[in-house]
Amino acid sequence: MNSLIFHIVDVFAEEKYAGNQLAVFRNIGEISGDKMQKIANEMHFSETTFVLSDKKKKGGYDVRIFTPSSEVPFAGHPTLGTAYVIEKEILGGQVEKVLINLEVGQIPVTIERSTGKNETLWMKQIPPTFGRKLDPASVSSLLNLDVKDIDGRYPIQEVSTGLPFLIVPLKTLDATRRARVDRAREKEIGTQAGGILIFSVETYDKKNDLNVRVFVDLLGIPEDPATGSGNGCLAAYLSKYRFFGDDFVNVRVEQGCEIGRPSLLYLKAENKKGEILVSVGGKVIIVASGKFVNP
Repeated sequence: MNSLIFHIVDVFAEEKYAGNQLAVFRNIGEISGDKMQKIANEMHFSETTFVLSDKKKKGGYDVRIFTPSSEVPFAGHPTLGTAYVIEKEILGGQVEKVLINLEVGQIPVTIERSTGKNETLWMKQIPPTFGRKLDPASVSSLLNLDVKDIDGRYPIQEVSTGLPFLIVPLKTLDATRRARVDRAREKEIGTQAGGILIFSVETYDKKNDLNVRVFVDLLGIPEDPATGSGNGCLAAYLSKYRFFGDDFVNVRVEQGCEIGRPSLLYLKAENKKGEILVSVGGKVIIVASGKFVNP
């Protein structure tokens, strides 16, 4: 193989050069996992994905996801962005659903079309699991905040819909802006979560319902501009604790504002017969296409 085709897309973006960047490599054949990791580090986006073949397997497409430092079993914006590339570049557009085969299982991505310029892609995540709860004092120290910045009406808890995140409710937008992760303290606490998601109901844009920041130092991402997996965990959390007064969740989330990559995510969740169903949606914009020569 002399070259690898790749596409760069912005995910959870309302316009180009916003949202979370993603590189998607197609039809990679027999390239090793070690080589994929090196390519992901070369691209140095939050994640890079590799579609193993342009041909379907079990109705979907086998995909592997890498951060600059490691492979992960699931991540949100790579799933949506890869589905978009498959829809446009492999299937020729206008399909209603793309199935992505990941380590955590098969993830369906549906394409919602309207009269607007861009499609909205929706990813149904696997059922959430709720892990341990942490005390506000230790977490406020971890985030270099005062304990009074944490909204004590709700727990600080590890939640997973394929990749675990520590969900931390804060009282104000000012608190989310001031938060800084103490990496030494993070190791001391020993959280099992892949990332830390903090949120508040105060937002930059009044049309949005929540402001979110996500820190994924353990995977080599100091701050992520848009995190579909983490926001899926947040949607499950909001439903479980009836944050908006009901277990039904349908909200707009802004993320990435503090690092100059404004993103918009749509979250839906609902408790159906004791199981919380979670979907995360957003728009995808293609930015570039190219080839890796002699990979």
